Amino acid sequence: MAARGARVVMACRDLTRAEAAAEHVRQATGNGNVVIRHLDLASMFSVRQFAKDFLDSEDRLDILINNAGVMMCPKWMTEDGFETQLAVNHLGHFLLTNLLLPKLRSSTPSRVVTVSSIAHKGGRIDLDDLFFSCRPYSPLVSYQQSKLANVLFTRELARRLSGSGVSAFCLHPGVIRTELGRHVEGWFPLLGALLSLPSLLLMKTPHQGCQTTIHCAVAPGLEELSGRYFSDCVEKEAAPEGRDDLMALKLWEESARLVQLHDSC
Repeated sequence: MAARGARVVMACRDLTRAEAAAEHVRQATGNGNVVIRHLDLASMFSVRQFAKDFLDSEDRLDILINNAGVMMCPKWMTEDGFETQLAVNHLGHFLLTNLLLPKLRSSTPSRVVTVSSIAHKGGRIDLDDLFFSCRPYSPLVSYQQSKLANVLFTRELARRLSGSGVSAFCLHPGVIRTELGRHVEGWFPLLGALLSLPSLLLMKTPHQGCQTTIHCAVAPGLEELSGRYFSDCVEKEAAPEGRDDLMALKLWEESARLVQLHDSC
């Protein structure tokens, strides 16, 4: 985005690492218009504060990329009483997107791009026990639920924004060599060992892994595919669970209740 001349606002939890990354981007692209702002998606207070500051200070928002996430972490609960994977991967992005919709609407044509995962396949939304209060906690089941929530959120968002000039897309970025899988070894030692093998240098680099995100953000003519799921820069069919319009609506309503969003789109 910076190389294309965009003003880039990096919303990050760790400002020290964020500034190092931002400076790397500035140097690599020659674009000094790259700024960082604090955002902790595990905190709905932080999400609301970030959104307020952004709306007050920025003139427009052409592309919102919901990229942050955690994967298969232990059962941690956030300050709001939410299970961490669903909070960070879905609820934080759900609230952030809704709060930034006024700026997206005034900047049309604009896009919302949410990074999901192929792990949504086999996922299940348990509306009666989203946070594993009753059922045994499984880091994988929780991750799958959160990634399915990304797909359903995108589908319902696109339905609600039809005709508004704001498009929504979700995607599987591929298996990428990042720190996202740092919790995997603790739960599945064999899988963790496999992920560390040199043979898995076939995993995508971060540069390769962001290509589908970039495609959804800037490729022309995608508007008629709003609400769809992409992988390897082409539209793919989401799992049947990700095409359930009734569940998408129910999840939206429950998410709005949980984050106390009273005026969703």
